[in-house]
Amino acid sequence: MATSEPRRSTLGMVLLALLMEAPMHPYRMQQMIKERGQDQLVNVAQRNSVYQALDRLVRDGLARPGGTAREAGRPERTIYEITEEGTATMRRWLTGMLPAPAREFPEFPAALAFLPVLPPAQVRELLEKRVKALTEKAAGIREQAPAGLPRLFLIEDEYRVAMLDAEVKWLRGVVADLAEGSLTWSAELIAETLERFPPGS
Repeated sequence: MATSEPRRSTLGMVLLALLMEAPMHPYRMQQMIKERGQDQLVNVAQRNSVYQALDRLVRDGLARPGGTAREAGRPERTIYEITEEGTATMRRWLTGMLPAPAREFPEFPAALAFLPVLPPAQVRELLEKRVKALTEKAAGIREQAPAGLPRLFLIEDEYRVAMLDAEVKWLRGVVADLAEGSLTWSAELIAETLERFPPGS
């Protein structure tokens, strides 16, 4: 039994949620994650990722082997089940994650911090491409939603679309400012700004 709070991970949480539904083997977990579109929430591109995360849950006492099963034409597979501590931990993780924003380090804000490295015209072109990509991504999520499925089971997709729509709206404003020249920069402007606001000032 783990003596301290297990390290929280989104993949671990997804696996615990699946085991709360029913005992299953790792391959089935990976299948269900993809079938439900949850591979947009967690990275399961490599098959090993599910097995490694499940091993960690077992080491932490959150899941345990619960027997084996054999399907026609398939090798024997270990079935896993959630423990009482796993259920309690899942609930603690959720009550911690829902109210408090996580300290995350996404790439895009970091890229925005270094826009002066590129010329304004190139930045405008690149951001226009991002607008197109995000718009298509949001449309894809909307199209994949099964008709008649209760909102509760689509809430994470609803959030993702809302965030994508908000970013697209903001980006279009930035692109417009770049187009009309109200947002621009030059080597002279950067040098002048650094002189007025030196690092550490």
